[in-house]
Amino acid sequence: MKTTIPAAGYVTRRPLVRDARDAREIHELISLCDTQVIGKADMTLDDVADQLNDSSFDAESDGWLVHDETGRLVAWAWACRKGGSDNVDVDVVVHPATPDLTGPLWDTVTERAGQITAELGHDRAVVDIGLYREDSGKRAVAAARGFAAATSFIRLRADHEGAVPRPELPAGMTVHHGLTEEVRRQGHAVEQSGFAEHFGFAPKDYDEWYGELDSSVSTDWAQLAVARLDGEPVAMLLGTNAFLGDENCGYVRRLAVLPAFRGRGLGRFMLRGAFADDARRGRAGTYLHVDANNSTPALGLYLSVGMRQVLAIDVWRRTI
Repeated sequence: MKTTIPAAGYVTRRPLVRDARDAREIHELISLCDTQVIGKADMTLDDVADQLNDSSFDAESDGWLVHDETGRLVAWAWACRKGGSDNVDVDVVVHPATPDLTGPLWDTVTERAGQITAELGHDRAVVDIGLYREDSGKRAVAAARGFAAATSFIRLRADHEGAVPRPELPAGMTVHHGLTEEVRRQGHAVEQSGFAEHFGFAPKDYDEWYGELDSSVSTDWAQLAVARLDGEPVAMLLGTNAFLGDENCGYVRRLAVLPAFRGRGLGRFMLRGAFADDARRGRAGTYLHVDANNSTPALGLYLSVGMRQVLAIDVWRRTI
């Protein structure tokens, strides 16, 4: 299916999910733009493939590839729902040589976000876009289109030099890994409860949650850890290989503790366990992202265990 962005000399089409060339060209474009802003590429080819294969992303209606007259990919834009909520993530990546595409594509993804939530039965769309703090150009575009800064996600890293000691198990606690459906379901339940009040969270049932993660090339279910206290699941940590290929680092995608069990050091215990596991695997460090405005004091916890800030990504939001 081909569509036309309102700018002469360009051809727009939908991405082909299983086309390795599309994923490669998108990755090259994103890497070029990221390098101009933060000095390095920040997505791997696997990250792009995961984005295209995300079960919440409909490539036939929610993605746009724009090529110039020579066939070069000069823009990539997408919108992606969050479960059945009224919240939609969007992004627009435009080659520096074709700034005339910026406005039309921002308008396109914003309009599509409204259509997505209307199809889900909502009367509004809460549209989010993540912007590197250093990206003054994209921030100006967001502001001009009615977006405003809503929160900030801080990327933190712990460095591992040699072995990292494993924390002692608290009394009555056992830790189980996600190689069985029982543990995965428990991890899902703890995550859904633990993140219910967090910015941008949209609940997902187990099948959607599992399907999204299982389709990702970075998911390793052995890195899902669920802590049970006296037999009751109370905390979970989901590690992935998202930073393995480019930085030889582990990644904590999710860390959650049930609200009734917070303040007992369970988050610190789970995190130190992940550090020990990553060091044992020979990884140079462990990354995670934390909402700086989190309702729990998570940022302070991460800094207290020796993590350091390496990047800030601001989420800008518009409600339509």
